[in-house]
Amino acid sequence: MRVFLSVFFVLSFLAQPLLAEKAPALKADYQAKQVADGVYVIHGPKGVPSAQNQGFMNNPAFLLTKDGVVVVDPGSSVQVGEMVLAQIRKVTDKPVVAVFDTHVHGDHWLGNQAIFEAFPKVKIYAHPKMMERVEQGAGAQWLQVMMDMTKGATAGTKVVSANTPVDEGSVISIGGLDIHVLHDGKSHTDTDIMLHLPAKGVIFLGDNAGYGRMLRMNDGSFAGNIRNLNRALGTGAKVFVPGHGPTAGPEAATEYRDYLQTVYDGVKGYFEDDLSDFEIKPKLLPRLSRWKDWTDFDSLVGSHISLAYLEVEAAEF
Repeated sequence: MRVFLSVFFVLSFLAQPLLAEKAPALKADYQAKQVADGVYVIHGPKGVPSAQNQGFMNNPAFLLTKDGVVVVDPGSSVQVGEMVLAQIRKVTDKPVVAVFDTHVHGDHWLGNQAIFEAFPKVKIYAHPKMMERVEQGAGAQWLQVMMDMTKGATAGTKVVSANTPVDEGSVISIGGLDIHVLHDGKSHTDTDIMLHLPAKGVIFLGDNAGYGRMLRMNDGSFAGNIRNLNRALGTGAKVFVPGHGPTAGPEAATEYRDYLQTVYDGVKGYFEDDLSDFEIKPKLLPRLSRWKDWTDFDSLVGSHISLAYLEVEAAEF
């Protein structure tokens, strides 16, 4: 077993793209905002990874506990992870004792590297399916995606996967803070976890919701995503942290849920009228005007309709 593990880690290392010289730190001055007592979020810019944002566009967060700091989704690169650590140091000198990765998309977790290098004993939690996907090559793929989209601004980043699995019903207690893990099947992906902090009245939605920004649904399920957002709303949380966009109240979940529901229901109705996906789009767009000013609406609405069509079609058979 030891020989197998040694060979596995060597092969995993060799499978990663050859790393260029480490790219510079983030240029923009991002600040952590306290959204609840001891809960901070660094809101990234809206939009896809680019040379301009240096790949930073998610919402890393950190939680203060008696035993140390817990980080949620440390971002897309070692540079973003280092920025997160710098923001933590403005608030506390306690060590980082845990990290939670909400799903497999690398813009949320490749910053693990910076945390791990600073705190090698840190526990990094994720859903088992995410850990499996990373081992199967998703990490290396995301390294390349980020390098390509940012024109090398994430160079120097390495894959550091989660080391501790969590699943539906897991409750992780750290320094007097209970973190409840929610996972109800396929949603934005089949690896998503949401994190509910009952004592703080906070829930981290991951990419089950964007607020003011559309998200890709290529790996997801409309019905599952809607179900999970309804579940998040049923927790009684007051503060909702989306994967992208500003932290807010329940509207950070209801707005995206309503969009997904409108797309799905609209496609289902037109599907029953025997219309194809490209015929449905012009008919459905007027119903979606409420979200037309969201970032990436124009570039993603067509794919959302097509993907909803495939899901509706599959449900019919």
